[in-house]
Parts: sequence; structure tokens; C-alpha cells
Amino acid sequence: MTTSLLPLWMTLGYIGIALFIGLRARGGRLMDSLEEWGVAGRSMGPVTLYLLIAAGSISAYTFMGAPGWAYSKGVAVFYVVIYLSYLALVAWYCGPKVWAFGQRFGHVTQGAAIADRYQSPLLGGLAALVMSIGSLAYAVLQTIGSAYILSVMSGGRIPVWVGVIVILGVIAIYLYVSGQRAIGLTNAFQGILMLVVAWTVGLWAAHHATGELGFAGVFERLANERPDFLTLPGADGKMSFAFWTTSIVVSMLSFMPPVWSQWMSARSAATIRRSATWLPTYYIVVLPMVVVGFIGITALPNLGRADTVALEFALQNLPSWLVGLLGAGTLAAAMSSCEPFLHSVSMAYAKDIAQPLLRLDDATTGRLARRLLIPVMALIVAPVAISEPSNLVMILLVGLGFATQVLPAFIGMFLWTRASRWGVLVGIVSGFGVTLAFTLIWPNPLGVHAGFWGLMINLPLFVIVSCLTPPVRDDVVERFFAISAPRRHND
Repeated sequence: MTTSLLPLWMTLGYIGIALFIGLRARGGRLMDSLEEWGVAGRSMGPVTLYLLIAAGSISAYTFMGAPGWAYSKGVAVFYVVIYLSYLALVAWYCGPKVWAFGQRFGHVTQGAAIADRYQSPLLGGLAALVMSIGSLAYAVLQTIGSAYILSVMSGGRIPVWVGVIVILGVIAIYLYVSGQRAIGLTNAFQGILMLVVAWTVGLWAAHHATGELGFAGVFERLANERPDFLTLPGADGKMSFAFWTTSIVVSMLSFMPPVWSQWMSARSAATIRRSATWLPTYYIVVLPMVVVGFIGITALPNLGRADTVALEFALQNLPSWLVGLLGAGTLAAAMSSCEPFLHSVSMAYAKDIAQPLLRLDDATTGRLARRLLIPVMALIVAPVAISEPSNLVMILLVGLGFATQVLPAFIGMFLWTRASRWGVLVGIVSGFGVTLAFTLIWPNPLGVHAGFWGLMINLPLFVIVSCLTPPVRDDVVERFFAISAPRRHND
């Protein structure tokens, strides 16, 4: 096992680079408006947007959660392949429409678009609040991953609580100063770093374990020694087919706010479509780290915490410089995903909740969004992260279960003109209540994800109540569907 301080210095060096890039991203621009701080003046080109979306979706899950699931459950980890493929399709289809909504109607948040479509600030605020649960869960997950990396790279000298404060403090500084531009440029750097690190570590680990510069030997050994890890729904027997399948559905149907903001940050609708077309080329970053998890099944049979398998294998078997590279890459993955979720929550609380409640003007709302960063981090994310919940992937799945309950609002925005504000409101409230009950009181009945149960109640009520209540004004529906479904609208 390496005892060198090189991995720690490489990881700390990465933090310094990220801080420098994030601060420089401002470029002398004023950041008091949500148009600039929130969506970068709608100016991002295709390469930056491609790396922004890709790095934002490839999180600490890739370097910790995915190897951990491969180590503990086996091929069940490949649910992420389905989810990420769907994300690229949604970006290609919905992204240009969302960009057009923002460009024509002045939306800068997801909640603002919902409030406009249904002519209800209450509904926009409620949707923002529900979505923030999933966003904060994601931010907590990434913060824990970041702090754990610092602790491991320092040989335990940096406790997790110190790591949480350091990481959130650095993100707060450059996010406050440069907003979405900081996210775009840091994610571009982080995206390239993660791709290099994942494949370098994966190929090196495979060569160390099998003598081959490839992954075939890893799977051959697994098939011979532990074939149960190559079967669904999971080798540990703790997950049913129902939970595996419904977790995929819940993940796929969660339109998370940062993705919405990323689409609105593009230079044009064509930019989004071009970037979305390229997205699958980046998602191969997941494969080598999953392979490291499979290697750990035989190399580290008595590991106490599955999420640490990649780091533990690296510490015991790889050279110090590569351990440091893995530390920097894992930290990059965590920070690149933490930033946009913290950013989107601050924007949503200011624009979608505080502005209509307190009747704030746009300038005051823009300043408030930046200032909310600190209390969101200090009062919500940091305390939960310091408590160190045990399973990183489950944190994410619980958060997505709540976020999925906003689905009716998007159905009425892209697919169904008859959707009413009351139908959406009843759907969200009922789905949220069921998800909450089936998360805390009766977890995942019959092995079905709590968020899926929520949708089974949510969607029928949404349709029934929408049919029984007055629709939104024709002129509002027409201007939205002239963008989201122009052919049907013209017919």
C-alpha cells in the first residue's frame, strides 16, 4: 500500500486548478442578473456544452458508486447505461425546445417555465421545492465523495468533516463569483481529466490483475470464479428485478433542474442538438471504472464498504502517481456534479419561491440567488454530508424518486395541451406523499421503488383532475406548443 504524500498533493493541486479556472471564468462580467449568473448569457458553444452536460452527469458515482455496485451486485450496475442513453435522447429532443422557451419567454429556471405554462407561481414554486429535494440529495452525495477522497489521499489526516468544509468552501467561492460560466469551464477541464483518469486506471488495473491490456480476462475470470455476479438482478440478493427495473424508470423520468439550466445556457438550439449527438461518445468513461469494481470481487473479497473498492484497489496495487491521478479524477467527478445542483437550488429558491412570495424585482432576485449559496451549503448540504449516510447510490435513487413526481408538469409542456394547473398540482402532491410514505414508513413495497409507486398514483390523478378542471388559457397553450409541437400546432 502506498504511503507517499504524492497522491494528496496531486489531489490538492487539482482543487487549486479548479479554483483558478472557476474564478477566471467570470471574465470581468457583471454577475448580478440571473441571465448572466444563471445561464451564462445563453452563450455556450457546442464543445463547452458537450463537456458541461457530460461531466455534470458523470459524477462520484462513476468512480465510487459504480465500482461499488459492480463489486457488491455485479452486472446490475449497468442500469446506468440505459439511464445515460436516455439522457442523451432527451437532451436531443427536449433541449432545443427548452432553450426556445427561455429565449422567447425569458425563463432562467425550470420552475419559471412551469409557472408560465400553467399561469401559476404557486405551482412553479412547489415544483421547484420538490425538485430541490432530489438536487440536494445529489449535492450531498457528491460532497461526501469529495470529502472521502481527501481523507483517503491524506491517509486519514484530513477527517471527512474538514473535507466537506474545504470542498464546499472552494465551490462556493468560484460559483459565487462566476456562476454558470464557472460550471462550464471547470466541467470542461474536469470532463477531459475524468476521461483520461478512468481509462488509465481501468487499463492499468486490468493489466495488473490479468496481465492483459484489455478487459476480456477480467470477465473470463469472473465467469469461472463468481458467475453469480454476471446475473440479474444482483449477486448480493438484496435487490429484486422489480426494484432494479423501477429504479431505471425513475432515473429516466427525472428532469433534473441543472440539465434544464445547461440547455438554456447554449448559444442556440442547434448547439444543444449537436452536443447531445456527441454525448454517447463520452459515456464510455463508465466502463473502465466498473471493471475495477469487478476486479475487486476477487482481489478484495473482505472489503467493508463497497463504494471504496476502486480507491482501495489503487492504494494497494497501483503506483503513487496513478493513485494521485485517481484521487484528482474522482474529485473532479464529484465537484463537476455538485456545482450545478447547488447552483440550480439557489436559483430556484430565489426565482421560483422568494420572488413571487416577496414580490422582488429581477435585479434583487439575481443578487439573492448568489447569496443563497452559502446558507444552502452551510445549513443543508454540509450537515447531511458530515453525517455520512452509508450508501451513495441509494441516496441518489431516493432523491430521484421525489424529483420524478414533477413529471406531469413536463407532460403538459411537451405532449398534452389539456393539462391543467390543478391536475399537475394534485399529481405532484399525491405522488410526493406516496413517495414519502413508501420511503420512510414502508420502504419500497413489493420491491418496487417508492418513486415509481408515487408515479402510479400521480399520473392517473393528473389526467383525471386535468379533464375535470378548466385548462390553461388558449393563448398560453398556443405559444408553448408552437415551440414544443409545431407540426401539431400548425395542423
